[in-house]
Amino acid sequence: MSITAPEILPCGDCALNVHFEEAIRPEINAWVCALARALEAHRPEGVVEWVSAYCTLTLYYRPEQISFARLSALLRAIMPAGEGIAERERIVVELPTVYGGEYGPDLLFVADHAGLSAEEVIRLHSAPSYLVYMMGFMPGFTYLGGLDARLHTPRLSAPRVRIPAGSVGIAGSQTGAYPVDSPGGWQLIGRTPLRLYDARRDESILLRAGQYVKFVPISPAEFKRIEAAVWDGSYEPVVRREVV
Repeated sequence: MSITAPEILPCGDCALNVHFEEAIRPEINAWVCALARALEAHRPEGVVEWVSAYCTLTLYYRPEQISFARLSALLRAIMPAGEGIAERERIVVELPTVYGGEYGPDLLFVADHAGLSAEEVIRLHSAPSYLVYMMGFMPGFTYLGGLDARLHTPRLSAPRVRIPAGSVGIAGSQTGAYPVDSPGGWQLIGRTPLRLYDARRDESILLRAGQYVKFVPISPAEFKRIEAAVWDGSYEPVVRREVV
């Protein structure tokens, strides 16, 4: 499938938007992430930061140091080729997750909505490696792609006031985990003891756009063991490379 060349559009007087094809597809997002890596390598003078999304990259710059025209030309010069950008290798971060019970109070609702058993929901949810399309909403929150259509479930009719950090949920066609305690309306099916956001770490956010997430079922006893190791700093998340 061919990929349309991106447009570079002004976004106010100190930002621009690199607009790729209007589609949520892994190959489009891979192109966005490739441009982000190219920016990381070149670090153009006058560029403040950039934010990647499903099919766009917004770049903030200081117009007194670099003009829109000059920055646009630089971006075109470092723009990776779109064709053949499909991944040959992916980074997968495992999130150990205990499903159901006090950790996932909505698991049975999701199962009933899907016409499945709780065990089948767990099997289907933990089977894929989910692409992290983008980060947003709050520090460490991931927008994941790849949820099995049989598990698509509407949000809660009334959001909860407080959802514990690490809670794994489903909302419509989305799944993900809450990085911090917060309100939320997702159907909670489990919880991970890992901290997706932890200000004590040098790299406070665990995951990055372009990586993959794998939910790995664990027992409540294993949850408590890992949680204790996370808090004392002795736990190292499982990060592996997969050949595609």
